[in-house]
Amino acid sequence: MAILRSPPVRRLLAVLLVGYLLFGPVAAAVEVGPPGLFAVIPIGALTLGCCLWALCGEDLRRNVSLLALTLAGGLALHAISLYSGMGFLYVVVFVAPFKARFWPGAALVTADLVGVTALSFALGIPSGAVWGNTAGLAYSAVFVFLLRHVKTTREHGAALAEARAGEAVLAERARLAREVHDILAHSQSAQILHLEGARLLLERGDDPAAALDRVERAVRLARTGLEETRRALDALRGEELPLAERLERLAVEFRSVTGASCTVSVTGNLDSLKAGARLAVARTAQEALTNVRKHAPGAAVWVALRRVEGWCELEVCDTGGRPGRLASLGGGYGLVGMRERAELIGGSLAARPGTEGFRVLLRVPA
Repeated sequence: MAILRSPPVRRLLAVLLVGYLLFGPVAAAVEVGPPGLFAVIPIGALTLGCCLWALCGEDLRRNVSLLALTLAGGLALHAISLYSGMGFLYVVVFVAPFKARFWPGAALVTADLVGVTALSFALGIPSGAVWGNTAGLAYSAVFVFLLRHVKTTREHGAALAEARAGEAVLAERARLAREVHDILAHSQSAQILHLEGARLLLERGDDPAAALDRVERAVRLARTGLEETRRALDALRGEELPLAERLERLAVEFRSVTGASCTVSVTGNLDSLKAGARLAVARTAQEALTNVRKHAPGAAVWVALRRVEGWCELEVCDTGGRPGRLASLGGGYGLVGMRERAELIGGSLAARPGTEGFRVLLRVPA
């Protein structure tokens, strides 16, 4: 409760605790009289000091020693004057599980129960009173260890929640990195191709009209990239185009940029695909077409999307093309990102040379 953590309340509780602990030694001093004061006063002061030090200390190893001294002082006061040290003995039971590690704390509580029972019998206290007092200490010990278990469970739960939150942040960062790569690499690589072609034409002075056409295509690609970014934002909001339409748009864009053939074939019922699988299919097709533009200029491509039993398969194949000047710009992250997307949803991705060109096969659960 928040009120128990406020400074005035904590100070009041501290005063009440000190008064409770002082009551036993003071009562013992009054009972034994002047001759026993020379034993009661130093034992009481030492026991009180060790008890308060353990209550305020955070060093678990040192707290074990302090609580052991508190236990010894409480038993000594109990031997001098019956029950005068019980306050310290109860404090050991309530504090040891929290101010020491589990096994040292359990050992202190056990020593407390055994010590006070054996000493009480040795002092001739009636068995009913002895067992009643022992039962009270034992009940307190069980209650405190249950509280300790609850506290430990909550701490572990909080740590686990924090770890999961950290993993979620890392996963989200990786997902956003893939999204940024897929969107930017798809549009900007094509823009670079056209702008580089325009630069070469202008350098040679061959055909200004062709160079202008290249620049205009790059502008259209920039607009397409902006539109793709907007579509990605719509997908994050749960608004996205049907998968077949997205593939067809990618094919139209590929044909308009490269002038090469790109056909799309969609077979089977794919309505059961989850959002993550649909996004993986769309991004893999996008990245595969981008790689064809970069590494196999002039190649024809066919894209096949089909359902095979419990799987959805996307196959992108090209016929191979002329080695492009910009083929070396591919850093390989695209294939890594496609494979990560597939594995995150229980799928797989294979990318290898085919009979003519290159073949990418994505399989995701349907």
